[in-house]
Amino acid sequence: MVNAKIVNVMSEIKIFYKENEKIKVAKTIDKLKELDKKDIIWIDLLDVSDKTEDTLEGFLKIDIQEDEEMEEIEMSSRYIQTDDSIVANSNFLKSNFETEPVNFIIKNSILVTIRDVELDSFNETVKKMFVNTRSFPSGYHVLVALFETRVEKDADLIEDTTDMITDLSQQITAESDHMDEDLLVQIKDLQEKVTVIRQNIIDKQRVISNILKCDFFPEELGPRLTMIIKDINSLFDYTRFGFDRLDYLQDTFLGLVNIEQNKIIKIFTVINIIFLPPTLIGSLYGMNFDFMPELHWQLGYLFAIGLMILSVVIILLIFRLKKWL
Repeated sequence: MVNAKIVNVMSEIKIFYKENEKIKVAKTIDKLKELDKKDIIWIDLLDVSDKTEDTLEGFLKIDIQEDEEMEEIEMSSRYIQTDDSIVANSNFLKSNFETEPVNFIIKNSILVTIRDVELDSFNETVKKMFVNTRSFPSGYHVLVALFETRVEKDADLIEDTTDMITDLSQQITAESDHMDEDLLVQIKDLQEKVTVIRQNIIDKQRVISNILKCDFFPEELGPRLTMIIKDINSLFDYTRFGFDRLDYLQDTFLGLVNIEQNKIIKIFTVINIIFLPPTLIGSLYGMNFDFMPELHWQLGYLFAIGLMILSVVIILLIFRLKKWL
């Protein structure tokens, strides 16, 4: 019951349309009956019902994919182009680095987006539309703006990840004398995050590259699409730099662990060597032979103890001269 209530709250449809050179938004599917298709710019579906999707499919003559289809479709098949429409599937990253599939359909200059959760990039694009309405005359412009905003968000995620890597580097430096396995787990976690970001960027690159080849996509948007590709390529360099830093931190961590282990082994080795001669002396005088002159010597016990101490002092002096201590 609780989950059902949450879904009902999240479910929403937004129809962005032009009226008197202004952009307005309607939140009911019934509004489609009152609008001219030429005035509709963008229809955003957020976890709507199957009935709403069926109504929209009949109105625009399109086919909306199910959630399972969006998630299971191969990356190489996430872009489909017909004579008058584009269907693209792309994963958008959330702030917790989880991916959310989004389906884009554009036909007759109308953009349709299908998603299941709120995404910051969509909310920011909506704000841009109302601030500068002239820059969004069609669904093509909204589509480009969505990808521009998403790439900006990816850049922010990379920057946040870079800050995490820097903090982790400082933490490793501060705790160089005591390496905790949690640090290695953090390095692994950051590696996974950078990998997710890189996969997400590759996904955007493929979609934008295919759109650039579309013959009916407005030519005026070509430079903006090219700029998105350039931004994506620069993000690749940042992710590669992040991977290199994490590999370096991992090597540093393992190196410091080895040094710490070597110090412990060195201490045990020194202790063993120091106590080896006294142990040998004690073993010799612990033998049960009949003829051992020192056994009946009045100073024999003190002689044995002194010999043990002398052997320890000699070994410590040798270690000191060799600078092993």
